[in-house]
This record gives sequence, structure tokens and C-alpha cells, in this order.
Amino acid sequence: MHALGLAQSRGLVRRGVTACVVAVTLSLSAVAAAVTYPIDENTKVVGADTTYLVERGGTTTLEYVAAHFQLGLSNMIEANPGVDPIVPMAGTNLIIPRRLILPNTPRKGIIVNSPEMRLYYYHDNEVDVLPIGIGQLGTDTPLNWVTKVERKRANPTWTPTQKMHEEYAARGETLPKVWPAGPDNPMGLFAIYIGRLYAIHGTNADFGIGLRVSHGCVRLRNDDIEYLFNNVPVGTRVQFINEPIKTAEDAEGNLYIEVHQPLSMNEEEFETLDKNLPFTFTKEQQEFFARPEVNQDILHQALSERSGRVVLLNPPEF
Repeated sequence: MHALGLAQSRGLVRRGVTACVVAVTLSLSAVAAAVTYPIDENTKVVGADTTYLVERGGTTTLEYVAAHFQLGLSNMIEANPGVDPIVPMAGTNLIIPRRLILPNTPRKGIIVNSPEMRLYYYHDNEVDVLPIGIGQLGTDTPLNWVTKVERKRANPTWTPTQKMHEEYAARGETLPKVWPAGPDNPMGLFAIYIGRLYAIHGTNADFGIGLRVSHGCVRLRNDDIEYLFNNVPVGTRVQFINEPIKTAEDAEGNLYIEVHQPLSMNEEEFETLDKNLPFTFTKEQQEFFARPEVNQDILHQALSERSGRVVLLNPPEF
């Protein structure tokens, strides 16, 4: 078994890795379909956490469990600190973090929240929640940007930029001028083009959702991009946000927080694996934290642990 600690696990969340695990016995059924929740204007929190026990008689990868439950690898790593981020030990009871706070945005079209590695698609009084991979440091996915779906294409080709050719050449690899369409294409079998320079697309890999692995585009598992391709019209609004912290108050006055590790913004942060990155709190967040109903001990623990799970900040006191 691998012996990666919490610091290394957090590093995987911020940096992204490539791994190959062989001789693996998989014990889950086929990958689940898109997770869809009915919502109304008062809905703040959706879903429910659950657990999954890694069978003692077999071996599985954390990525495979994440894919089965429609999560990114980072979601599983955050919720399960100390668990091997590649191959969890047999007998491990994994937390499956599927309860979440809806982002504080217009509930229209597609919302991409890079720190939590999730895409939200609002339609017909419902929201689909899909895990994503995003851009590496230096080829970052856009932050704080509103655009729209310009066009869609099945069986896309891929034209690498000059910089990409140089990066591959430095590793002794050669890229074609145009990568032909097909299952080996890094863009997968479907692409939704947003703005002029970016796309939401599939992948030719079975690893990387929930990590920083792309050259700036938003990457989805193949079943997920096919679902979006078939359901998202051209012209749909698309908003990118950078919110590692989400808060909410429901109709009953319950106060919630969901905390993710913020994205590395420079090389120094990118290389830091042994401590949490700092937050930049908004004025609204500071006011929320200062509310008298908030249990400060629970708040500070949530900000420190960064589990990506929804935490109740004002539980009943007896």
C-alpha cells in the first residue's frame, strides 16, 4: 500500500497527479449517471453524505469509488484525510461527500466552481451536479468570468498551441499539428465551446477528474460530457467562480458552511504541501462568521479541516 499522508493528499488536490494502478479488483457496479436534485428558490443545501466500505477481500482505487459516486478525486481526498489517495486499504470506511451547498450565484445555466471541482447545470427547477478537472498552474481555468456556449461539436479534433508543442518537445514527445477525432483524442468525443478560447469537453483518460490536469479547459468524464452535450443548448449562460468557501442559511435559520482547499495561485503555493493555503475572506463572509448564532469552535474547525463537507454552524445546545 502507499503511505501518503495528509500533506501529500492535499498536494494532490492542489497540483494533480498521474497514476497507474495495476492488478486491481473492482467491486463497484458501473459508473452512476448525472446527479440531479429538484430545487426551488428556497433550496440552499442538497444531497446527503453516505459511506462506502472497501471490501476486505479485494482492492479498489479511490478514483474508481469517486467515479461511481459522481465525485472528483479531490472531493474524496478532502473528505477522507489520511486515507491513501491512490489505493485505500481494504476495510476502510470511506465518507462519500454528496451533500453540498448551492453556490451563491444566479441559478441559470452552467456554474463552474473551480476550487470544489464541480459544475452545476440549472434547468427546469432542477440542478445537475458534475465533477470536473481543471487547468494546471500556468494554464489555469478562468476565474470570475461570465460567458456563454458558443457552439457544440461531436467528435472534436484538437489543435495544440505552440506552447503545448514546446512543452511536449521538452519531454521528448511529439504532438501532431491536429489530433484527429476519436476515442484517443484528449478532448474525448464531445466538446462544448465557451467564449472563444475554452471548452467543456471529455477525456481520453480514466484519471484526472477532480484534479488540475488540463491546459485550461474544463474536463469531464465521458458519460457526463455526453449528457451535457445532449442537454445544454447553444447560447446557455456559463459562469466561472472561485469560491472555496460556501455559506448558507436555510428557511429554518440553520447556518451552514462548506470549505474546500483554495487553488494555488503561484509556484510557491503550488509547491507547498505541508500546510493549508490562506483564505481571502469577503466582507459578506466575515459578517456571516461574526453572527452571534455561529459556534466559533465549529467554524474554526471547519476552516482548518477543509473537508469539503457541509457543516452546521449553529447546532442546538442542550
